[in-house]
Amino acid sequence: MNRMTRTFTDVGVGIKHVAAAAGVSTATVSRVLSGGSVSPALKERVEAAVRATGYRPNLSARRLRSKHSRTIGLIVSDIRNPFFTALSRSVEDVAFRADMRVILCNTDENPEREAMYLRLMEEERVTGMIIAPTRQTADRIERLSFDFPVVLVDRTGPLGTHDAVVIDNLRATRQLIEHLVDLGHRRIGGIFGNTSSTAVERHEGYAAAMRNAGLTPEARFAAPTIAGAATELAGWLAEPDHPRAFIASNGLLLLGMVKAVRAAGLTIPGDVTLAGFDNELWTELIGSGLSVIEQPIDEIGQSAMSLLFDRLERPDAPPRKMVLSGRLIERDASDPIEAAIPASPP
Repeated sequence: MNRMTRTFTDVGVGIKHVAAAAGVSTATVSRVLSGGSVSPALKERVEAAVRATGYRPNLSARRLRSKHSRTIGLIVSDIRNPFFTALSRSVEDVAFRADMRVILCNTDENPEREAMYLRLMEEERVTGMIIAPTRQTADRIERLSFDFPVVLVDRTGPLGTHDAVVIDNLRATRQLIEHLVDLGHRRIGGIFGNTSSTAVERHEGYAAAMRNAGLTPEARFAAPTIAGAATELAGWLAEPDHPRAFIASNGLLLLGMVKAVRAAGLTIPGDVTLAGFDNELWTELIGSGLSVIEQPIDEIGQSAMSLLFDRLERPDAPPRKMVLSGRLIERDASDPIEAAIPASPP
């Protein structure tokens, strides 16, 4: 049947398109989708039409009539990142106390996957959504229309229609650089993620702080993963004249840098001093030579939920952007700094 091979986009496909593709009435389609009694052949035709058209039924329409589903949508960029794991827990704790559920979605920094989850939130008619958007979505999110309030966390575009909770990335990165300069470092390399607005802000803060200290920025970019940072820093450490100190723009990159240092046979802090974001337990085990910015993750999650609840009560209020402060955890390197070190141990 030619109608069964038609191509539809996800946007605008409704039950009438399924009915037309299957050659049946919309009532028959509804009966099949709701589990009603129809012949096996008719059921197969309708289900084939659903697949062909890409139709996604509104699951909320099957529920009792209500204004919303008492569900919070939470979309994060990488659940493997301990920052987002802790953020998810914070949001879920607040939602549980409010007798609400959380739908957690992980995009892996993939805009297409993110778009699928945005459609899911609409289909589920969530009460509201908290999202750490990919860079592509952050750049255009103010132009997107949603039927529920949206709060941006960790990453934002230009302040427009949505509330947001972030930390002061420029100040936090400046604190890291000033700390390393106080330790005596004059060459400080930086490895930054290549997919988020947060990484962009932290790179800007790094470059400004280096120039303010009279130093030359030396920045490189990598996929915001352990492997991405490990590969990038391994190549850097193989150069005969590399910096003795480095900062990373997130916790996964920082861990990747630790792996690269150890793989090169170097030590922290004897050979290399590192700094970055997130005061994870493993950073405490490294100890001296690895200073971090501790982000107020619980406060970020609680503030995002607070903004969401406020927006539900006051939908026409001006959007708010909450900027929180990180805390520098100093773990000073005790060994003296030398001008340079060999690329590999003698």
